[in-house]
Amino acid sequence: MIATERPFRLPVGYLDEEGTFHRDGVMRMATAADEILPLRDPRVQGNEAYLIVILLSRVITRLGTLEAVTPKVIESVFAADLAYLQDFYNEVNLTGEARAACPSCEHRAELEVSGAGGS
Repeated sequence: MIATERPFRLPVGYLDEEGTFHRDGVMRMATAADEILPLRDPRVQGNEAYLIVILLSRVITRLGTLEAVTPKVIESVFAADLAYLQDFYNEVNLTGEARAACPSCEHRAELEVSGAGGS
């Protein structure tokens, strides 16, 4: 079975309205809908750079003790954390490692996944 979620720790952390930093989170692998549906959002149509904000808010399933990770949360992360999350997204979805288990013996192995469509 492939692990579809990976934990992460932000370099700085999201600072909420109460002054609490949230650094530890979980990101799941993106689905086709995660990458396609945000393209219909008027915020993305008006500014393509906003795509990553919506995309990350869809695939981050947990960040600290926040009830939900919304586009507003992603808008408010520090630039260093946004860069980290973009790199982590690419690692998880394009060139990351996936953990898989053999269906017969349940031996677990790390797999290198390449999104390059390779040679």
